[in-house]
Amino acid sequence: MKLYDSLSRSVRTFIPDREEIGVYVCGITPYDTTHLGHAFTYTTVDVLIRYLEYRGHKVRYVQNVTDIDDDILRKAKEEGADWLELGNRWTAHYIRDMMGLNVRPPDHFPRATDFIAEIITSVEALLQAGVAYEVEGSVYFDLNAWPDYGKLSCLTRPEMLPIANERGNIPDDPNKLDPLDFVLWQAQKPGEPAWESPWGSGRPGWHIECSTMATHYLDVPIHIHCGGADLAFPHHESELAQFEPVRPGEAFVNLWLHVAMVRYEGEKMSKSLGNLVMIDDLLRRCSPDTLRLTMARHHYRSPWDYEDAELQEAAQQVEKLVRAVTVSSRDGAFIDPASHVQAFKAAMERDLDTPSALLALDGLVDAILQGGDVDEAQAALRHAGSVFGLRLDAEAPETRVRSGWSGHLERFSS
Repeated sequence: MKLYDSLSRSVRTFIPDREEIGVYVCGITPYDTTHLGHAFTYTTVDVLIRYLEYRGHKVRYVQNVTDIDDDILRKAKEEGADWLELGNRWTAHYIRDMMGLNVRPPDHFPRATDFIAEIITSVEALLQAGVAYEVEGSVYFDLNAWPDYGKLSCLTRPEMLPIANERGNIPDDPNKLDPLDFVLWQAQKPGEPAWESPWGSGRPGWHIECSTMATHYLDVPIHIHCGGADLAFPHHESELAQFEPVRPGEAFVNLWLHVAMVRYEGEKMSKSLGNLVMIDDLLRRCSPDTLRLTMARHHYRSPWDYEDAELQEAAQQVEKLVRAVTVSSRDGAFIDPASHVQAFKAAMERDLDTPSALLALDGLVDAILQGGDVDEAQAALRHAGSVFGLRLDAEAPETRVRSGWSGHLERFSS
């Protein structure tokens, strides 16, 4: 199987070196979710994991919840809400959206605030490694002490600054030695939630949360670390920099997989632009399978523009798929699925070429609808369709989807 690795900037053969494949994806910051851009990332990861399982691999999947963050606190203040209640409410909303889309639940779904002690240990290790410094209760990563910073994104320092500023960096923080230094531990500000630390009351920085949780649940190198393309810098770049100084000679991640952005009316879909197409709105207009196919018709590395017309095309494809898996087998020619399945696998092995894989399934659908002995072909179609999380003729999401997400939901419903 070949997958594109953002660090090497090449399509590489993915060969697991352990029986269990570890996959980590950066999860939501729960204050306004779930839009189509989110869903494209998480359904892409779902397809990847389902295909690995289709190949017979066991996967340990970890997805975090960034439940303490500047944006959470800002939104809570705007609404006059408790930050924890706000985060729980939107996380529950996200879980219901993922369940509706029949997305395989992560095996571990930790919230950042469950890992305060481990995060403090991670920050202490960076201070001991000489790549961090403390000023007035805040701890910062010292970019000038780590020349490799930038090797994932391949950005120059002048290119980094405006992007970092758009994504949470505060360049004029008077405690920083460099405008690009990022916070590992933020000293408490009036009215903000805080936890005790060796540097005083405060809360973790964004980047240290993920590298800490990822290495807690998964052996290193983590086989595949995923996220939206907008997380490559500064988030993933900073995760990498937080790992390497304290684990010299060890690799943090085997393969970095980034999912392209979804645009709407020519602009990147984002909360800041206010041009969000929300999943719950779409699911009131179309079936989950229609939405899953709409997204799978786009390769995960290619940015695309959402258009309503695509839903209609995907709905027609879903209708044919359902007819194909429910038509009665009868006497006649045996419909051999082998060539179609081979084409499906070849496309998926080719850097998750889901558009080509769906074309292969279309060929199998057409063969089944011609009639004959279709039992084996239908079983193959159902199996391959499950890689895309399709329900087909099932009225509800898979049992493991319902039970897994319901278990996670209990922790965010109080």
